[in-house]
Amino acid sequence: MKVVLLGEIKGKGGEGDVVDVAQGYAENYLFPKKLAVAATKGNLKQLEERRHNIEKREAVRIADANALKETLEGKHVVVDAKVGDEGILFGSVTAANIADAIKAQLDVEIDRKRVELGKPIKVAGTHEVTISLYRDIRAVVTVLVGVTPEEVAEEAATAEDTTEVAEAVETEAAAE
Repeated sequence: MKVVLLGEIKGKGGEGDVVDVAQGYAENYLFPKKLAVAATKGNLKQLEERRHNIEKREAVRIADANALKETLEGKHVVVDAKVGDEGILFGSVTAANIADAIKAQLDVEIDRKRVELGKPIKVAGTHEVTISLYRDIRAVVTVLVGVTPEEVAEEAATAEDTTEVAEAVETEAAAE
C-alpha cells in the first residue's frame, strides 16, 4: 500500500516521502498515529503544493544536524562508573548514561535513542560511540569509562614515548 509520510519514520523515510508499506502497518499504526496518509490523487496533489515548505524544513533540519555534528565530532566524554580489579564494571554504561554525560559535559541535549550503542558497555576504557543526529548524519564521540582525562593524557604520552622508542630501534636496525 502506498502512503505519504507526514513525519520522519526510521527505516522508512522522511516527511513528504511516498513509500510502499504493508496494509496492516498502515491501517493499524501509521494512520491512527497520524504519521502517514493514503497516497490518493488528492493527497498527492496536496503534497505537491506543500513540497516547497517541506524542502525548507528539511534544509533547516540538515543544517542543525551538521552544526551539532561539528560540536560533537571528536569530543571526549567521561562517564563515572565503579570498576572492579580487572577493569570490569559493576553494572554497565547505557545509552542514557552517555546522553546524560554529553548533556552535563558538552551542554548538548541528545536523545538517548539517538545513541547507537548496540550493547551496554561493561569494560572500563575508551570506547567510540556513534550518535545518529538526522538520517545519515552521524557524529562519533569518544567515551571514557572509569578513567579520568588525566589518565588518558598519560596513556597518550606513554604511547608517544613507545612509538619514539620503536622508531629509534627500527632506525638502528636499518643502519646495521
